[in-house]
Amino acid sequence: MARTQPQIDTSPKVSDQVRKTTCYMCACRCGIDVHLKAGKVAYIEGNRDHPINKGVLCAKGSAGILQHNAPSRLRAPLRRTGPRGSGEFEEISWDEALKTAVSWLKPIRETAPEKLAFFTGRDQSQSFTSFWAQQFGTPNYAAHGGFCSVNMATAGIYTMGGAFWEFGAADWDHTKLFMLFGVAEDHDSNPIKMGLGRLKERGAKVIGVNPIRTGYNAIADEWVGITPGTDGLFILALVHELLKAGQIDLDYLSRYTNAPVLLNSDAKSPDFGLFLRDEDGTPLVIDRNTGKPAAFDQPGIRPDLAGRHRHAGVTHRPVMHLIAERYLDPSYSPDAVETRCGIPAARIRRIAAELAQTAFGEPVILDRPWTDFRGEHHAQMIGRPVSFHAMRGVSAHSNGFQTARALHVLQILLGSVETPGGFRFKPPYPKPATAHPKPHCKTTANAPLDGPHLGFVQGPEDLALKEDGTPARIDKAFTWENPMSSHGLMHMVISNAHAGDPYRIDTLFLYMANMAWNSSMNTRGVMEMLTDTQEDGTYKIPHILYSDAYSSEMVAYADLILPDTTYLERHDCISLLDRPISEPDAAADAIRWPVVEPDRDVRGFQSVLCDLGHRLALPGFTNADGTATYADYADYIINHMRKPGIGPLVGFRMGDTGLKNGRGEPNAAQIDSYIANGGFFTMHVPEEASYFKPWNTAYQDWAVSMGFYDKPEPYLFQLYVEPLRKFQLAALGHGDRQPPDHLRGRIQLTFDPLPIWYPPLSDGHEDPVEFPVHALTQRPMAMYHSWGSQNAWLRQIHGHNPLYLPTKLMVRHRLKDGDWVRVTSSHGEITVPCAHMAALNENTVWTWNAIGKRKGAWALDKDAPEATKGFLLNHLIHELLPPKGDGLRWANSDPITGQAAWFDLRVKIEKSVAPDESQPVTSPQASPVPAAPKSLRWKVGL
Repeated sequence: MARTQPQIDTSPKVSDQVRKTTCYMCACRCGIDVHLKAGKVAYIEGNRDHPINKGVLCAKGSAGILQHNAPSRLRAPLRRTGPRGSGEFEEISWDEALKTAVSWLKPIRETAPEKLAFFTGRDQSQSFTSFWAQQFGTPNYAAHGGFCSVNMATAGIYTMGGAFWEFGAADWDHTKLFMLFGVAEDHDSNPIKMGLGRLKERGAKVIGVNPIRTGYNAIADEWVGITPGTDGLFILALVHELLKAGQIDLDYLSRYTNAPVLLNSDAKSPDFGLFLRDEDGTPLVIDRNTGKPAAFDQPGIRPDLAGRHRHAGVTHRPVMHLIAERYLDPSYSPDAVETRCGIPAARIRRIAAELAQTAFGEPVILDRPWTDFRGEHHAQMIGRPVSFHAMRGVSAHSNGFQTARALHVLQILLGSVETPGGFRFKPPYPKPATAHPKPHCKTTANAPLDGPHLGFVQGPEDLALKEDGTPARIDKAFTWENPMSSHGLMHMVISNAHAGDPYRIDTLFLYMANMAWNSSMNTRGVMEMLTDTQEDGTYKIPHILYSDAYSSEMVAYADLILPDTTYLERHDCISLLDRPISEPDAAADAIRWPVVEPDRDVRGFQSVLCDLGHRLALPGFTNADGTATYADYADYIINHMRKPGIGPLVGFRMGDTGLKNGRGEPNAAQIDSYIANGGFFTMHVPEEASYFKPWNTAYQDWAVSMGFYDKPEPYLFQLYVEPLRKFQLAALGHGDRQPPDHLRGRIQLTFDPLPIWYPPLSDGHEDPVEFPVHALTQRPMAMYHSWGSQNAWLRQIHGHNPLYLPTKLMVRHRLKDGDWVRVTSSHGEITVPCAHMAALNENTVWTWNAIGKRKGAWALDKDAPEATKGFLLNHLIHELLPPKGDGLRWANSDPITGQAAWFDLRVKIEKSVAPDESQPVTSPQASPVPAAPKSLRWKVGL
């Protein structure tokens, strides 16, 4: 007798509605389709029409449903009732919360606006938050970039007008050799994974340079397990070999870089090392046609890399002369660097030969005519199919700025930037440093700041100093201690505010920055600073105002909490004024919008800032009649004009005859148009403008039409960065603004206008024999800063984090997986579980970052593995270097940009008896939200 077979619906209906928006589970900002059933989120998948991910979605993006429904979500505005750090709060109304915030902020704006320090974390609306801070009048604003990757970004802007990731990408369709240096796996992960797949499909070679072989490096055809902090030395050894072999693109260098620009070569001159310029200030080159000096951008000239010029008794030589002299020196040879880098000299020479063979033996030639800025017509686009990508791994060292510069110079010498097969910029980039604002810091009571906070200094005259020479900013950005700190120094704000150095503040206003835990060096010390009191019992930082969507560790240290929404419940603007999602062939921007309404008493932070701006009567947020300029952030996105014709979004603007893109007037239906278009807008670069962007007249004209430039701005790549030389000259005693004496030597050494390598600064403060092991952290693909490890799905991938040790250290200390080790630095000590990893630099240990959690935070159970076995290396790192007997405490950061030197950490390892929990144990904090249930379950739909 036949059995009855069950009828199974193998394709159940997932949803009754799909709404398209932008993911926020990492920095990729992919397009997503959010499936709803009965108004609730049922499923999230990739948007196949989106230009960034084309339907691809990672584990984080798919797990957004758990982030949206996280038990740790804050539910209403909160006022602290217990001591700071206790986590004891009471819920209050929004009106009461905003009145309280105004009662703190209004008096200081009317008297001393600098007493507000407003710093934001991983928000993606920095053009808006910086505008708000500028209208308030405080100079103390920045975002998280100063402790993340400012070295990479700033080095790229000063060198070539952009850097990796948000500024550009490899030419995935044409590159034949791809090298990655120190790339975090949660940054731009879907586009990189898609690109790597295309390379693998075509048989292109991938080389991964990283002490740790995980993620992208795990699929590389060749892994180079470099010693941490020596990337710059390795790169310059490659440069040495290429110069020695004559394998550089001389035509490219003469046309598009400052290699032929003339330099003052008289060591006795106060202008020694500066460019020779004409009366208009334009750098001069020798024209091969005439043998005479000419402005580099003069039509018809052919710059000469070899010519010299004698002027006013001074000999001027091209930059190329210095490059050859510097890098052909034997000190940069593979034999000289192999021991430091941990890479055999023969291997360095072989990689250099592969770069040369690929670049010059296998060029990519496109039959695509174009015209350059000197008026010369080119029948083809000829490219070098070698491309690079790098991120925080090379950036987060105290020599990271010069290392990033070295990498940019390497690809320029090969002629592989903005050419077919090489690295390509994403609109609105490229933009040279001179096209960006300079930093502003002049405060006036009850008035806006005199200009943008952040920018690119061109010399000592642009530093953010008061008339008496003291720092104008609480983080000491743009001072002699870190002159080119283009993203600010968020990691120094709390310690400086606590010390009252350079002055005391009244209110610390943070957004989505977990400074009381994983986003700070010296974690325990920062928690103590946030709770430290004066002799009269008042807090040294009087008021702490904080906004977050979740009950993070930082929440417990605030006095007032303004609860944010999740990313599915608010408007956001992924703007070309900010951090674009463009690809090299197209400009793109996007929105988020409330695909569901909040079920809690929470508000989008940007809309709250609009409300606060009106309550404080800030210009830009208040009309002449006293009414609010913007009803909320959506209203701001539509109607704000940064300058005539330029708003936050470039798509669907209004022109004289209807809709237009790029420059245009506000369109009341703009957000609706974006929603109808899938949440994004794309404008393709014309084919004739697709390469050679800084010098291509077609691209320059298109960029002007889009509003990226006000006029065409062709420029030269800066192999030699003149502003660095200006700081060196000041340190030598030239000029009106002089550095303090104790910094002169450091500036002379580190501010070399050609890339150099020097050991991490901590090597001069710590004993490498006592602390012989390098210790690193990195983000896993499945996490994004603190957020991911509260996510019920993602926790199953990374529920806790062991310390990974290489074979050599496992054997030396007689360890096996699951044993515990005591890890000691010059600052602190932790005791943690360990695990073996063979594919690891033999003197390096590492762990995942931000998996470890404090008990009581994130609505996790007190016995959650993240709080018992998870840990942070942050406990071992200090924002200051150890004393070295000179009476000073030097910053643990890059001396040029102030980038936090997270990856300079040195430790020693010893086997330990297993404790009950990872050490140190931080006492639990109370949580303003209930603990999560043992199982997360909810039913969607009928």
